[in-house]
Amino acid sequence: MNGSTTSTDNPLNLIDELEHRVLSGGSISFDEALSLATIPDTSLPALAAAADRIRGMVCGDRIGFCAIVSARTGGCSENCAFCAQSGDADARMSFSPMMFAEDILEHAQRVEPTGAHRFGIVTSGRTLSERDFETTLRAIRLIRENTSLVPCASLGFITPERAARLVEAGLSRYHHNLETSRSFFGDICTTHTYDERVNTVRTAQEAGLEVCCGGLFNLGESWDQRVELAFALRELDPVSVPVNFLDPRPGTALQGRLLMNENDATRVIAIFRFILPKTFIRLAGGRKQTFSRDPEAALKCGANSLLIGDLLTTSGPDAASETALAHSLGFEPDPSC
Repeated sequence: MNGSTTSTDNPLNLIDELEHRVLSGGSISFDEALSLATIPDTSLPALAAAADRIRGMVCGDRIGFCAIVSARTGGCSENCAFCAQSGDADARMSFSPMMFAEDILEHAQRVEPTGAHRFGIVTSGRTLSERDFETTLRAIRLIRENTSLVPCASLGFITPERAARLVEAGLSRYHHNLETSRSFFGDICTTHTYDERVNTVRTAQEAGLEVCCGGLFNLGESWDQRVELAFALRELDPVSVPVNFLDPRPGTALQGRLLMNENDATRVIAIFRFILPKTFIRLAGGRKQTFSRDPEAALKCGANSLLIGDLLTTSGPDAASETALAHSLGFEPDPSC
């Protein structure tokens, strides 16, 4: 993972050199990204500003807003340590079966006026029964026919045959996070493998779907492992990378962890922008809690997409205030984000 060398004696010189390289169409190495993770806090404003300039010059001032619905909740067989829907969680959520397609449409119609461009149908568990999958296909068609929203979905592991049927129904983008790095994944989940996640992303891409694929931070991973995840994502080349920060849930294996501090969260977003200059970096779960002191900071370090409204098992930032904040910072809504 060694890359080219650059002077790290002066953090500001390092930031400036790597910014100019990225803006010239080049890329940074693993070691250089790790150097950015270790700059002193006094240089963090410069790192955030550089990442935001990369965002502005490569992607422009476009911003995307998406909303989701938990169409099937709880009852999951997997043991992801962070998840309240996990089969291993002490406070396991009660199971709510698949919503009817018409109810999913109704939810989409309620969030449409909030400014969302995309609407994600999210289900718990490894995969869907054929009946629930058919319901999802019908919901996708209804959303296409009755709203201006672009339908997305997060349905667990999918086969090539199901990916093709999703495309036929009109799905635009498939969401499936890697969650963390390959080297740390076994500390977080043992009921499925990292390769199963990677293969699902590639299956969606091969079917012609755009992919939304990111991770969750502050699980106990190291900075090396955070950078490792970013480079794994660069290899997969998703259109959108959701950045989530752990909001520890009661009853889960990680319930005792503290929230990530804002400086480290800023570093994550900024470093991901340096590594993934063309990607829509989407701020998602845990943003409200992590950036409670300064909500603007999350949008000043390289991000250009927001998940608005309620999340899967918790409430999210108020949609109206989120869109107003983005507009006040000079962002222009773009449904393609």
